[in-house]
Amino acid sequence: MSVSRCDIPLPENFRPEDILAFHRRDGERLAEQVDDHGLKKGLLWRGLPSCLELRFQPGAARLSLAIDGAAAADDAGRLASLGRRMLGLDQPVEAFERQYGAHPQLGRLIAARPGLRVPQTAFPFEALAWAITGQQISVQAAVSIRRRMLQLCDCRHSSGLLCHPDAARLAGLDADQLGQAGFSHAKSRAILALSRDAAAGALPLDAWLDGVPVEEISERLLAVPGIGPWTVSYALLRGYGWLDGSLHGDVAVRRAMQMTLGLPDKVSQPQAQRWLQDFSPWRALVAAHLWALLQAGGF
Repeated sequence: MSVSRCDIPLPENFRPEDILAFHRRDGERLAEQVDDHGLKKGLLWRGLPSCLELRFQPGAARLSLAIDGAAAADDAGRLASLGRRMLGLDQPVEAFERQYGAHPQLGRLIAARPGLRVPQTAFPFEALAWAITGQQISVQAAVSIRRRMLQLCDCRHSSGLLCHPDAARLAGLDADQLGQAGFSHAKSRAILALSRDAAAGALPLDAWLDGVPVEEISERLLAVPGIGPWTVSYALLRGYGWLDGSLHGDVAVRRAMQMTLGLPDKVSQPQAQRWLQDFSPWRALVAAHLWALLQAGGF
């Protein structure tokens, strides 16, 4: 086993509770273990089962990565980049709050949670797999299906934590196996198509972190059967930190929007799309504030 470590400075208004809530969603703690001051998460690092430990300290986050295998020369630098991404530190939330802090409706949400950032997954593939899993079902149902998928793949670190599978491992499954984990036929087809394309290099998900235009990523992902606009917007938010996806199709977003605007009737998708459009290029961050209003599974 090898261990890499790094410390990451945090801004004054950083909200550790948002990060912890996101990783606390599965109460069975098979892949993520969260306490009041940090978390442990199983993940595959260069294909090797690894355990990421993140501890919050005054003004900083301390990260360590225990790898079941030999370290590489660039592991410390890559760990720091992963940590910043997972913590949302590259999201320019200060500019958003300056622009909309006095907004008659949104300003109240910002004042309630200043400094809110969107927690991100360790890798883009995890964000896409989660987005497909969560299509048109509750967070609780998606968490249960995700758990069974992790157990099915059984990528396990020496600590006992399950690691989220990479594309190659998921591509090795078949639709019947995924169906036993709770995936519908359509979702099984989508996640297998995504996994096989990513494993073959046709969808270089990690390479896209280096600044490929969002329009190109969206076009490539929308070509995968079973992946639509909501899945792409959500995955771009969770996997790449893109803050302008229009999540008007999200039921929780529309429910919180109804509360925020004080409307007597449910908000339709076209209504939500029109209201969110005024906040471009921050529409997904607005959605995160709406999720947080409902405290929807750590949003």
